Amino acid sequence: MRSTLGCRILSLSIFLLVLGCENDDAQTVARLTTLVWEDNFDVDGAPDPTRWRFDLGDGTAQGIPGWGNDELQYYTDRPENVTVQNGFLLITARQEDFNGAEFTSARLTTQGLFERAYGRFEARIRVPFGQGYWPAFWLLGNNCDENPWPACGEIDIMENVGDEPTIVFGSVHGPGYSGGDSIGKDYELTDDRFDTGFHVFGIEWSPEFINYYVDGDLYQSITPEDIDEETDGEGQWIFDRPFYIILNVAVGGNLPGSPNSETVFPQTMLVDYVRVYEQ
Repeated sequence: MRSTLGCRILSLSIFLLVLGCENDDAQTVARLTTLVWEDNFDVDGAPDPTRWRFDLGDGTAQGIPGWGNDELQYYTDRPENVTVQNGFLLITARQEDFNGAEFTSARLTTQGLFERAYGRFEARIRVPFGQGYWPAFWLLGNNCDENPWPACGEIDIMENVGDEPTIVFGSVHGPGYSGGDSIGKDYELTDDRFDTGFHVFGIEWSPEFINYYVDGDLYQSITPEDIDEETDGEGQWIFDRPFYIILNVAVGGNLPGSPNSETVFPQTMLVDYVRVYEQ
């Protein structure tokens, strides 16, 4: 495996991506080990409602049609799109006519149920494959209702576009570095793929840095100094408040583009576990 030095653009919330940064990789590894929250998806059926809630629809009700990215799916909480089976969370994107959309999928959040500043956030995931798929594991600031994105902050722990099965990317968004100007980096496998097996994606987040890992390999560190340098002093480090967890599979949108004739539906993102640790 290797990490690419070329940084990349991306965004989940609104608009597209960033690329191109020169972060210093001489990071501090915190190695947080005290478990404070987890879901191992041990009970078949609907996801545990004490841990997860759903974002539903196409974003119109939230004032961001296409979820701000021209995405094509309608999110539901139907078992066809989201269920727990045999120890895994399954988020399945389907091609079907549903409430005016051509595709359906699911988006789970811990908003209002589990929100936290700092710690190690990680998940073991297998992503789907094909043009137009956009699976993600990410965090949003818990004050987005009062302090709209990007001011509330976004930490993308793992994103992937389905036609690039060997590459994932991690990034942060905030005032002065959002959408196409977000700050992040790629991680590329040289002899494996993210859609054919499980991999562990994580961050260790402190007041001084956000370190990004894939399968335990530290591939980038973003610090307040990096934000200042990358934005010529215009950007703010806003990662000092509680954030909540999001898991979703988008279809289409500004980042991956639309599915094509070779894209196979349905496909599923499998999640083995999500865990959060503190010092």
